[in-house]
Amino acid sequence: MINKWTFYASLTLIIAFLSAGFKPANSDASDWFLINENDEAHYLFPSEKPDEYTSLNIPYTGKFFVGYKEAIAHKESQGKYKKVNSLGYLGKYQFGEATLKTVGIHDSSRFLNSPKMQEKAFVTLLAQNKAILKDVIDKYEGQVVAGILITESGILAAAHLGGPGSVKKFFKYDGKRYFKDAYGTSIRSYMREFGGYETSGIEADSNAKVQ
Repeated sequence: MINKWTFYASLTLIIAFLSAGFKPANSDASDWFLINENDEAHYLFPSEKPDEYTSLNIPYTGKFFVGYKEAIAHKESQGKYKKVNSLGYLGKYQFGEATLKTVGIHDSSRFLNSPKMQEKAFVTLLAQNKAILKDVIDKYEGQVVAGILITESGILAAAHLGGPGSVKKFFKYDGKRYFKDAYGTSIRSYMREFGGYETSGIEADSNAKVQ
């Protein structure tokens, strides 16, 4: 009888010990991940400084802006900051030297070796294109053109690929004419693939420059 009670007591202690190993040491340690304020969910990184993440190679997903950036970067360069393609386009987001100058960057070598500068350049170009294409966005967002549901993020992605002029021509011809880059990628495909992402936080500014 004593042996039986000893067995059950030992088994209980073992289960309690193992269960304790699966409990977080501090259940309040993950407040940064999900905060509920006024019934609105806010997803945050452990740090609120985006620059601290420019060296990470993480395949972000979802429709948040960070997912938008990383999705375009993967399409352009597989997310490689030092990528230079056969046409001389540079970096994670594949900037041409002429486009770099429009955002205030005149040292392509420094640009290629600075992840922070590349991230700033991408956002700056979005701000410029959003200002240039404001009328197009206001007129077509939410409509279906050439079988594509038009969204702001899709328009801005297409402008990143082919420039705002090509985007305006796309809508001028109701999407019936194809505008492609040197590798055969169409702005139509970018408009579809990168539609529906969160880009409302980008402030339109035709004079935006990398600081």
